[in-house]
Parts: sequence; C-alpha cells; structure tokens
Amino acid sequence: MASGPGLPDSLVLEIFLHLPHEAVLSAGFTCHQWFSVSRDEFLWRELFYSYYRIPRSVPRHPASASWYREFKRLYDCIPCVEVQTLKEHHDQVLHLAFSHRGHRFSSCSKDCTVKVWDTEKPDGTISLVHSYSMRQFNWGYTQFSQFNADDTLLLVSGVYLGPHHSSSGEIAVFSLENYTLLSRVRNKPYDVFGCWLNETHLISGNLHWIGNMTSCSVLWLNKAFQDIESENVNVVKRLFKIQNINASTIRTVMVAHCRRHDSPDLLLDYEAQSQAQAQRTQQHQPLFFDLGNTDNEEEEEDDDEDEEDEERGEKRVSAHLPSYNPSGLQHVIHGCQSIAARDRELETKVARLMGRRRTKAPDPNLVSPSAPGEGEDKTYLLFTTGSLTYSPHQIGIKRIMPDQMTTSGPVLGEERSTEEFFDSLDHVIDIHGHIIGMGLSPDHRYLYVNSRAWPAGCVISDPMSPPPIAEEIDLHVIDLKSLREERRSLRAHRAFTPNDECFFIFLDVSRDFVASGAEDKHGYIWDRHYNICLARLQHDDVVNSVAFSPADQELLLSASDDSTIKVWRSPRMLRLTQPPRHPPRARKLISSLLGQRRANLNGKP
Repeated sequence: MASGPGLPDSLVLEIFLHLPHEAVLSAGFTCHQWFSVSRDEFLWRELFYSYYRIPRSVPRHPASASWYREFKRLYDCIPCVEVQTLKEHHDQVLHLAFSHRGHRFSSCSKDCTVKVWDTEKPDGTISLVHSYSMRQFNWGYTQFSQFNADDTLLLVSGVYLGPHHSSSGEIAVFSLENYTLLSRVRNKPYDVFGCWLNETHLISGNLHWIGNMTSCSVLWLNKAFQDIESENVNVVKRLFKIQNINASTIRTVMVAHCRRHDSPDLLLDYEAQSQAQAQRTQQHQPLFFDLGNTDNEEEEEDDDEDEEDEERGEKRVSAHLPSYNPSGLQHVIHGCQSIAARDRELETKVARLMGRRRTKAPDPNLVSPSAPGEGEDKTYLLFTTGSLTYSPHQIGIKRIMPDQMTTSGPVLGEERSTEEFFDSLDHVIDIHGHIIGMGLSPDHRYLYVNSRAWPAGCVISDPMSPPPIAEEIDLHVIDLKSLREERRSLRAHRAFTPNDECFFIFLDVSRDFVASGAEDKHGYIWDRHYNICLARLQHDDVVNSVAFSPADQELLLSASDDSTIKVWRSPRMLRLTQPPRHPPRARKLISSLLGQRRANLNGKP
C-alpha cells in the first residue's frame, strides 16, 4: 500500500515543541524526516529554557557546540546515581578531599581516623588503602585533610583534647609514600583548619586573648618536616599578626593562587542576574562600619597562658547561651547584663583606638581589582573573620608576597617595627550572615561561600548575641580579581541549627558544577554557568562534605553523619562502564522468525 504525503517539517516542529524531551527523542527514531526535525536547534533551545527554567537573557555556555548537546550535558553528565556506599568509618564522616591527580582521596571522621582510598581499580570501585588513628596523640576527632600540590604529603587537621577539658587544634603531616607521620603542629582555634601554601610549607594559627572581647590571631608558616641536613634552618616563621575585636577570631584559612593570565570559566553579569542582585541588595542594606579599624591592640605573646586563654575562650563563647531565671530577679540580672554590655563596648572602643596606632598601614596596591590581562600573579590568604560579633561574617584577604613563602628570612619580629604591632587586613568582604563553608574554583578565580543570612537591616548591639540566622543557606560567588560578589546567591540547601550550634558544611567546585552538603540530609549540585540546582543526593543524616574528582567531574563523593561515604557517578559514565546491550535489529529479527517458520513447516508430517 502506497503511503500518503508526509507532514511538513514546520508542523512536525510545532508538535515537537509541545512534547517533553523524552518523547521528542523517541519520535525522532520513527523516520529520517522526524529525526532531522528532532535535532533542530530552535527546538532544543526552547526545550532547554522551558525544562530548566532559565531566564532567556542568560546565553548558552560558551564552550557548548549546540543546544541539544547542552541539554544533554545537564541531563546526562551530572554525578547523581549512587554506585557505591563506603561503610568503613564508625562515626560521623566530616570531610573529604581528593588528591590533585584524582587517584586518591582522604576522609576524616568523629571516629578519630583519617583514611586514604584508591579510585583507580580496574572495575571502577573504590577501596580502602590505609587508615590511621589519631587517638594515641589525644585527639578527639579528625576534621579536615588536604593533599599538597604534588600529592606526596597529606595534611590532617583535628581537635586536640588538653587538660581540664580544654580543647585546641593540631595539624599532622603524613608521607603518602609509606604513610608515616612526619610532623605535628599546634593549631588554635581548631577551626582554623590549616592549609598548604606550597609543596613543603603549611599555614597554621594561634590565638592569644588580650581581654574579654579582644584577642590576637597569629598565622604561622611551617615547614612540613625538618631535614637532617638543615637542623640550623628555621622551620617556622610568623606570617601575620591580626587583632580581633568583639570576640571574633580568624578561622578557615585557605590559599588562592590567582593567575594573571587565565580564561574565566564563567560568563558574569547577565542582565537577569544583575537585576536579581539589585533586588537582593535593596532587600537588606549592609551594615555601615569602619573596616579600617578592626585589627589592633598591643599584646605580649605568652605561650604558657594558652591553656588558660582557651578555657576563658570557652566560657566566653558559652556566655550568650539562654538560661532560665526567676521573674523576681529579672531586674537584677538585666542590670548586670547592662554593666557587662557597657564593659564590652568600652573594651572594643579602646581596642579600636589602640589599633589605629599599632597597626601597619595597608598597602592599597597589594590587593586591588585587576583588569583583564593586567596585573600579576597573586597569592592570597583567605579566611573568615568578623568585626561586629563572634560569629564569622566576613571574608578577610591578605596577600602573601614571594619572600614570605619560605621559613628562611629575618628573625621573628625584625621585619616589623615596635609601632606596627599588628598587620592590617588588605581587603574585607562582608557577607551579612554566618559563614558556614568556603571553596575555591579549580582555577582559583572564584570563591564560593556558604552562609546563613541575618535579617535585613538588623543592628547588632551585643557581640555575644548575634542576629538569628536563616534556615536557607545562601551560596555566594566572589570574583577574586574584581574582589566583589559577582552573581546572585544559589539556594536550595537548608540548615537548622542555631548560631551557637552552627557547624561547617564543606562545599566543592569543579569546572562546570558546584556541590554542597546540607543539614536536610541531602547533598546538592548546581550548574555554575546557569545557577540552577540539578540534583539532590540523599543520605540518612546531615551531609557534611562533598568532593568532585579533579580528574573527572562526573565522579562525586558525599560524607554524612550517617557514618557513610557515598559514591555518585553520572548516567553517561555508567553506560560507558557497562557492557553494551544491543537489541536485535528489526531485519534480523524478521529473518529469524521467517527461518523458524519455514523450519516448522518443513518439519510437519
């Protein structure tokens, strides 16, 4: 029977525009005409914007060859399929870190072990290589780890349990050749974490309390190990000494190597995102205060008083916790609180005045926005800090100069005059909320920050009583070349703990995606270019950390309070690793059926 004339392409296209993308792909196998229409660029452009709900003012990713391929990338290349669950930890898993090659990763846990895993088994599964317990060194738990640049050393940060129930931090360095412990470094407070500056030197912190609300953070450069041949060479050197006010401290240090010549992997300042940013700015105006006077006061270092400082610090942090009081004593308690508040306010004013005289003036040329193709390679030390309350609400930036990247050099203190007791911050970015996580893009161009916002227009009158924080987590994007927030915040993940119980939720960034844990028992993945949430990764408890493989962004790990590490791969990678399953072709199937029928007919009596 002769077939009639086919539908015109325009009518087929109009029909396809009203179908979901799965139906379009299936219909494309009907005939050559429909297949051609099912790959039409206009069709997939419309399907892309409608399915992912992206503003049409946002252009296609510059590296994408077609709308069809871009749709497929977001749909098929997201590591959202659970392929393995690792259960070797026996308590909450707090942090994950990949090696730079992606062949190993490490995990830290409340069970006080650091474990190293292999990702290169022929069958694609992940296996445990080594486990080391830090309890013999009186650690409470391990909380953070990082491979050095050439993947030969592993930095492990943990909580050290001292006498009289005090706690501080400590950093251990392991050789990845034979997994031997090379050195241990004091780290205070413990949530400084620590980080590598280069292949052989790491950064740690120390904290000295000057008053009830004022302290001094000292950041140290440490050699990872001391060679026998270099016994007379310095293995430690002070980098910066920064004053803290209003009970704040420096925490969460990390190093960014910002290159002069780079090709940014994001297109910034889309019209729709700029409008969203303007609306968000109107909703809550930033607090106005003088950032230039936040780091100063004279102090004598005395390591013998560290334990007492720590105990005072613990009492100081717990001072803002709510307590029950009989109604008849309310006026007495209120009067005492007013006196304490006045004392804290007076201490802060004195600290600011002393700081103006005792702080080295900032050099505006050290940290300045760079125009495209201009400037020079810069190394920044990034950390969380604050000036209004003890909760971290600011990103502090200090530039590290080339002569500071080694422990050799002048004797401690000779590089600083007696009138310049403290170092000033080169740049400060206020987040207007409690910072609970930070991560760098692979090119170190962008800093991603997890925060829980304060109410719009809030005023902080008591540093020990920060504003309530939102349950929604905002994921900010800061360009380290322009030194400003460049994109609207990403949202989807949530957290529920109050200010005094808030903990760190680690995030990670790959070439195309950013992922984060959350307290709602899920991990989340966003596309960096389009600012859309692409996947939720389920656990049975809080997700503390996520990590992309640097060698393959379609491999993701997530760590949870449920004591497991889950391994996630993309649907595309799963298909590539599985043996092909080719259904029998139609012609072969018909021939087979006809042959079977002839055999049956010939076999009849």
